[in-house]
Amino acid sequence: MVIDTSALVAILQDEPERGAFNEAIEAADRRSMSVVSFVEASMILETRFGPDGVRALDLVIAKADIELVPVDAEQAHAARTAFRAYGKRRHPAGLNFGDCFAYALARTLGEPLLFNGSDFSLTDVDVS
Repeated sequence: MVIDTSALVAILQDEPERGAFNEAIEAADRRSMSVVSFVEASMILETRFGPDGVRALDLVIAKADIELVPVDAEQAHAARTAFRAYGKRRHPAGLNFGDCFAYALARTLGEPLLFNGSDFSLTDVDVS
């Protein structure tokens, strides 16, 4: 399973989907996150909660054994393709920069994507 920024932010902000996301992460055989999503989540949580938010993110990633996956050329091309097909102001999914890399990692690994919201539901990525 590939985990998008939105899922971890929902967990750490104690949103209603938190329990379902925790269960999905726990049940997954493989847990991956793009380093782009990691930085995006760090920026969001630092802005909202300060250093404590980033520490909480690091703890969740460590406890859940989420692998941070570097971007390679294949993912970069897949992210560019995602923007062309589903990017903001191009498609109702409106994927942003970070979304395109979560999408790309899920597609290149052949894994479902765990996310909060509906944007990825409007794409061809497998959903978790």
